[in-house]
Amino acid sequence: MEEDKMSILERHDTGPVAHLRLNAPERLNPLSDAMLAALQAQIDALGEDQTIRAVVISGAGKAFCAGHDLREMQAGRQADDKGAAYFAALFERCAKVMTGLTRLPQPVIAQVHGIAAAAGCQLVASCDMAVAAEDARLAVNGVNIGLFCATPMVALTRNLPRKMAFEMLTTGRFIGAAEARDLGLVNRVVPAAELPAATLALAESAASKLPQAVRIGKRTFYAQAELPLDEAYRLAGQAMVENMLERDTDEGISAFLGKRKPDWSA
Repeated sequence: MEEDKMSILERHDTGPVAHLRLNAPERLNPLSDAMLAALQAQIDALGEDQTIRAVVISGAGKAFCAGHDLREMQAGRQADDKGAAYFAALFERCAKVMTGLTRLPQPVIAQVHGIAAAAGCQLVASCDMAVAAEDARLAVNGVNIGLFCATPMVALTRNLPRKMAFEMLTTGRFIGAAEARDLGLVNRVVPAAELPAATLALAESAASKLPQAVRIGKRTFYAQAELPLDEAYRLAGQAMVENMLERDTDEGISAFLGKRKPDWSA
C-alpha cells in the first residue's frame, strides 16, 4: 500500500523553528519513495517561508532513519532493465533532497536517536548541525549487504577526516554518539531524555540571529569550502559586502556601538 505523504512526514512549528519528523517507525523511518517526496515538498516550502528561521529533523519511534527502503529497491529489479532506471532516479531524488537541505536559507539540525544507518547517516551528515542522544549509533553499513554507500559517502567525506570516513564505508562499523562527535559528524551528545530540549535550544539560538546574515552566511559557508584559498576569500569578501549593505546589519552595528537593543525589521 502506498504511503501517505502527509502522514509519513509530520510537521509542526515552534515559533520560528520548523520540526519535521520522519514517521514510519514500524520500519525505522526509511527514505522510501514517498518519504523522499514528502521531504522534497517540505524543502521546497521552507525555502520560501520567511517566518521559519531554523529546521529540526527527527524520527519517530526507536530510530532516526535506517536508510533507503530495501524492499522498494528490490521491487525495482522487476523491470526489464533490472531496475537501472529506477535506481538512477532514486539516487537522483535522494541527492536532490540532501543538497536541498544544504541550500535551504535556514540552518537545519538533525535530532538523532537510535540508529542512523546508510542513507540515514547521509541525512545526518547533510544537515548543517546535529545533536545526538548518548545511545545513538551511526553507520554507512551498506557494504555489509554488498552495496557500497557511494552516495552517502559524498556527505560523509564532507564531515569526517578521509581515513575515518573510508574505514566506516569499508567496514560498515557502527560508531557511538561520542565517537561521532569527536569525528565531527555531530555537534553535541546529550542524555536521551534531554535530546528534544537540547536540539530545540540550539535551533532557537540560531533562529534568534538576523535571518539575512544567516542566509548569506550559510550560502557562502558551503560555496567557499569547495574553492581554492584565494577564490574562497574573494567570495567571502563579496558576502561580507552584501551583508554590510543590509539595513538591519547597519542597525545592528549602530545599536552595538550605542549600547542599545537593535531595532531590526526582520
